[in-house]
Amino acid sequence: MPDLERLSAVAGTVAVVGVGETDYGADHARSRRGEPIGDGYAHAATALRRALADCGLTKDDVDGLVCGPTLASERLGEVLGIDTRWADQADAVQAVVKATAAIHAGLAETVALVYGTDQRAAGVAYGGEGAAGGERHLSYTYFSPWGLTSQGALYALLANRYLAETGMTERELGGVAVAQRAFARLHPHAVMRAPLTIEDHLAQPYICEPLRRTDYCLINDGGVALVLTTAERARRLDRPFVLVRGIGRSDHNRDATSLRPRLEEFYRPAQRAAAEQVYAMAGLGPQDVDVLQIYDSFSVHVPLALEGFGFCGDGEAGKLISSGDLGPGGRLPVNTAGGHLSGSYMQGWGHQAEVVRQLRAEAGDRQVPGARIGQYVSDVAGKVTSIVYEGVAR
Repeated sequence: MPDLERLSAVAGTVAVVGVGETDYGADHARSRRGEPIGDGYAHAATALRRALADCGLTKDDVDGLVCGPTLASERLGEVLGIDTRWADQADAVQAVVKATAAIHAGLAETVALVYGTDQRAAGVAYGGEGAAGGERHLSYTYFSPWGLTSQGALYALLANRYLAETGMTERELGGVAVAQRAFARLHPHAVMRAPLTIEDHLAQPYICEPLRRTDYCLINDGGVALVLTTAERARRLDRPFVLVRGIGRSDHNRDATSLRPRLEEFYRPAQRAAAEQVYAMAGLGPQDVDVLQIYDSFSVHVPLALEGFGFCGDGEAGKLISSGDLGPGGRLPVNTAGGHLSGSYMQGWGHQAEVVRQLRAEAGDRQVPGARIGQYVSDVAGKVTSIVYEGVAR
């Protein structure tokens, strides 16, 4: 069981001091024209250069590195010119968890978290015979004999059951895509900035019923980097920074490859266990969250997280979404850079950069006024993780 006393000792001791991203929209347009824009390592290098400039540090200050799949830490270290004492590989949210643990334990003082991908330019497939991850036996590839070779098909099953169980309508679910597009229109580097109404959304044909095109994430290239260090060093930099206040995780693997956790329980047991841990460590609750980022490879992730983490009751997410409260000017802004559906698909990495920008009041036209507490929620394949961040003004 998690030791909340020991976890509480970590709260507020590690800070995010720098963030950097590539120019998603411009790169996407260049890629569509067939122009070369570099590989994943090139995007990662651009993002880190910008993150270091953001916090006033240099690569010589970095003594830890966490790289995001599918990059190799050894090669990435060579490309970046960083010779670290400690390195690892992890997805977006686990990268923050691992770096926080390493800094608190004294394994490193300043850790760069770096991700880059050329998934669109390289033609990465997320379905079909050559589905990415099939060689690692990801859960959705077990169902290829029945034609379920894509994650979209599995999330369509989940969405159908969720709608049937809760009474949520397709119009309400479509409100997720509409709200996130509204934020993307305020983000100069978002990929999708054209207007999107609920009528536009519902007029689209199904890709896999009940999911339409704008229920699906984008596939684009880019890079994201964050720089984490001790809270003490962050204060010496004399710039705005963001503290890691809470971490929660709970896996839901029992019968995971049979789909039961997502089809019957919507990951709620794991979400509630992770919520209990993250809020206890942070000394906060969902009512304290000013801005929320939710991993959204498909729109249905959003209502599941809203209910699982206590932002509304079971079966009430549809009403919350249709109220308009998740979009610009709403009381619970979600995925304020446009999320994976309209902003950029960086496998959750962009969500971390966005929550930092919001808590430093640097998000421009999409800024949530007075944002001080931000939360990220991820429930990929039953591995539920959440981080609570707190902004610190300088």
